Amino acid sequence: MSTPAPPPLDLAPAAPDSKDWTWVLERPCDDCGFAAGDQTPADVARELRAGVPLWRAVLAAPDAAVRPDPLTWSPLEYAAHVRDVHRTFTERLALMMEHDAPQFPNWDQDATAVEERYFEQDPAVVAADLAAAAEAVTAAYDAVPDDALDRPGLRSNGSAFTIASLARYHLHDVVHHQWDVRTAATRAVYSQGAEAYAGGTQAATDRVLATLDDLAARLGAGARVLEIGSGGGRDALLLEERGLSVHRTDVAPGFVERLRAAGHDADVLDPLTSPDNVLADAARDGAPYDGVWANACLLHVQRDDLPTVLARLHGVVRPGGVLRLSLKEGDGGGFSSHGSIDSPRWFTYWRPPALVDVLDGAGWDVVDTGDGDGLRGERWLMVAAVRRPD
Repeated sequence: MSTPAPPPLDLAPAAPDSKDWTWVLERPCDDCGFAAGDQTPADVARELRAGVPLWRAVLAAPDAAVRPDPLTWSPLEYAAHVRDVHRTFTERLALMMEHDAPQFPNWDQDATAVEERYFEQDPAVVAADLAAAAEAVTAAYDAVPDDALDRPGLRSNGSAFTIASLARYHLHDVVHHQWDVRTAATRAVYSQGAEAYAGGTQAATDRVLATLDDLAARLGAGARVLEIGSGGGRDALLLEERGLSVHRTDVAPGFVERLRAAGHDADVLDPLTSPDNVLADAARDGAPYDGVWANACLLHVQRDDLPTVLARLHGVVRPGGVLRLSLKEGDGGGFSSHGSIDSPRWFTYWRPPALVDVLDGAGWDVVDTGDGDGLRGERWLMVAAVRRPD
């Protein structure tokens, strides 16, 4: 996989943010869903520390400086901004501790991004500076005594804060930008943790084995299967043991490199964004697949994007072909660090009725559903669906 070209020197400024975000102190964010609640500065400090590994992973990715579109910041630019957010709030907290109701100097974040040329900065340097800035501000929050939580301060536009509300506002800003880079972060974490993940997922559960058996029985020996999210490669081997032919793919380059090193044909593939010729079965001149295996991978797809993903998979499978997928059951979405990879990854949770509706809208008839407990007490949804004719 080639390294993306860096952004041009005359890169246009990102779309400016002119919103007054102080309302996030009163209700959950409409975008990222974060609820500031009644967290104390100590709580905020803990959460800010927990987010540092995510930014390290994002900034270590080869495409950290690439914008998803011309007017949206790259992960590098978001990270540089978060670093400066930490620095700014360190200064504001110091003012509030030293003075009564100080007015904060104005900070134009959009102008700073342009003046400091965020998109040209060195990702490794930004990663180190962000970690240092996070440690400085969290230490400052840890040092705030309980009787100082109500000390006031004023932003230049007149918005009034206490130390407690300033900390919560700060946390939302950082969490929101982690949400902005959630897809890139999840891909980077898996790519960089490919060996650890493969080592921690060698044994398939009875639930997974039963689902593999079901797919093999529905398709028959010799059927061609597109595997989305091959990961460490365990499931592809089990599918082949059952007489199926597997096209191994993953969105994380680290997994694909590992599979190729083991002697397997594998491709970097994002079912949302990869070109049609990458999604199609090049090994058979674009002939449609007989089925799709998507075990514990589409749970990283954003809710609004899953209909597109399922429709694209529909387009490369023969009529009557079978899709087997598994997702975590629940509501909303969020970052989680668990299992063999301890850096945060984004998960989107689903309830059966909503999932069935999305599958139906993408041209799949659901023929079987099931659920079961995971290794950490989570609930899994397992679905079998058949592709309807066009």
